[in-house]
Amino acid sequence: MRSLSTRVLEKGPCYDGTPLAPHWIYRSTGILGDALVAWEAPADVRIDEMVDLEDVRANAPIASPSMVHFLGEWFIDSLDLAIGYQLMLVVTVKEALEARGAGPLRRRGNDLYFDERKVSVSIATRSPVSVLLHLGVNVRTEGTPVPTAGLAEWNIKPAAFAADVLQRFDAELAGWHKARVKVIPR
Repeated sequence: MRSLSTRVLEKGPCYDGTPLAPHWIYRSTGILGDALVAWEAPADVRIDEMVDLEDVRANAPIASPSMVHFLGEWFIDSLDLAIGYQLMLVVTVKEALEARGAGPLRRRGNDLYFDERKVSVSIATRSPVSVLLHLGVNVRTEGTPVPTAGLAEWNIKPAAFAADVLQRFDAELAGWHKARVKVIPR
């Protein structure tokens, strides 16, 4: 069974796309190995730092005055599995938000929406040594480049929300791994 380290960081950088890099979590936190961390900070991702080619082609920068950022790294060589983790994290975020009275939310692919306003952004990619994912959930939304909704309008505390999501995701991942090892092969 794979071990995942999780942590809510007291302080993290403005998310500009550069943390979506191998060993960023280890260099920034000392956590070595598979990890998922979260922090609250602004987002300002320029086109030249984006890995989502659809956003690049659409010239759609990402910016928010405050987001909860989830950054994960797994030392595996499967982008398909990373996309599965990304989807599982998006669903976990949706459930945690709805449990706190947000919504109703709608998932379109790996993004969440409330009343046609975007709540989250996410991407999964791979590096030479790992797969990485980022998911950002808006906290405040003034000045965003597209219509958005965020935690502030639902009076959701970012740090408690982040801790809940990490705990829920870790439990889901443990259940996934248990399901894989508990069966008798045929």
